[in-house]
Amino acid sequence: MNFTFSKYRIQTKTRFAFIKLALLVVLAVTSSGTAFCQVDNKNDAATIEMIFTSDAHYAITRKAFRGDTNVNSHTVNAAMISEMNNLPSLNFPADGGVNSGKNIGSIDYLIEGGDIANRMENGWQSAAASWAQFETDYIGGIKLKGHKSEPLKFLIVPGNHDISNAIGYYRPMQPLTDPSSMVKIYNMMLKPAQPMTNDAYNYATDKINYSRNIGGIHFVFITLWPDSAERIWMEKDLSAVAATTPVIVVCHDQPTCEAKHFTNPAPPHNMTKQNKFENLTAEYYKEGLTAAGDDGSTDIEQRGWVKFLKLHPNIKAYFHGNSNWNEFYVYTGPDNDVSLPVFRVDSPMKGKYSAKDETKLSFQLISIDPNTLNLTVRECLWNTNPSATTHTIVFGDSKTVSLRVK
Repeated sequence: MNFTFSKYRIQTKTRFAFIKLALLVVLAVTSSGTAFCQVDNKNDAATIEMIFTSDAHYAITRKAFRGDTNVNSHTVNAAMISEMNNLPSLNFPADGGVNSGKNIGSIDYLIEGGDIANRMENGWQSAAASWAQFETDYIGGIKLKGHKSEPLKFLIVPGNHDISNAIGYYRPMQPLTDPSSMVKIYNMMLKPAQPMTNDAYNYATDKINYSRNIGGIHFVFITLWPDSAERIWMEKDLSAVAATTPVIVVCHDQPTCEAKHFTNPAPPHNMTKQNKFENLTAEYYKEGLTAAGDDGSTDIEQRGWVKFLKLHPNIKAYFHGNSNWNEFYVYTGPDNDVSLPVFRVDSPMKGKYSAKDETKLSFQLISIDPNTLNLTVRECLWNTNPSATTHTIVFGDSKTVSLRVK
């Protein structure tokens, strides 16, 4: 950053104070550890290419995979990553989207939507063991490079299973808690001057919220779902973003959230087998004393989120995992008064459909043109012929939306 001063002389003490202030602004981190926006200085002439996947769920097994039964998550995730590594040699489908028909070539980022660990019930392995496998398979196994031949960058948010392992659950786990995956994501994404430790980690204050400006697009990564507490952080983050800058929200839960992910509203707000709340959000559930099922009512909670969307019409897209299948849809809110493009992604281990039919296993490839502000998301089916000795990604559904702010 260059500062030009004309005819005025600045005394040494004042100059150093000013430089110190500037450095503090650049390196600013909130008291809760969540990071202000960082800027990735990509070549604006190049499109941005991202892989989006979620719900790796290390520790569990697939009933069937490529001719075997009870196949562990390490094997399945590693197989998916092997297919990801082949993307640069493929061409985009001729679907009219961004880079239609062109060679893929480079991948700049991988977004992981959470649930790296599985909940540690029934003697499943610890979050620490699951993270170690994730490091081996993803961080060590992905060989992709960006447009300037730099290594692919990771953008990770936590999932409900990662959080439950850190704070506990209404059924006993072994061990009772293990915040390892939360702490590792925290350190990797927020890069605090003093790395977080398992002993020091406090979910109430140490949320994994951060943002990135990439190619003129503002990406916001938040913990689980944009509840009332997350929206306070988002409001502060977006206050420094121009109203004409498109914003993309990435988190684990779908825009409707799940009732059981809210906090028990009845004092002392404990998690019990009877109420089935998991106390994952800072917001109390407002529609009863027992968590509704997966499709249960969250209308009251959603209305606060919808109000936020109306105040920030430059939020142009939303990406999530959790419910585990590939879908491109529009979120309209409980009263049908908003319209937000949403992209739901599959899980290699717990897909709603791919868990039963492995030929439906998929991840998403996101392409963004910073000049036209068009975004194309393509379904990448990576296991369409399980019995084959070699595999080739088949492109499935695709959706192109405009990120341009009117």
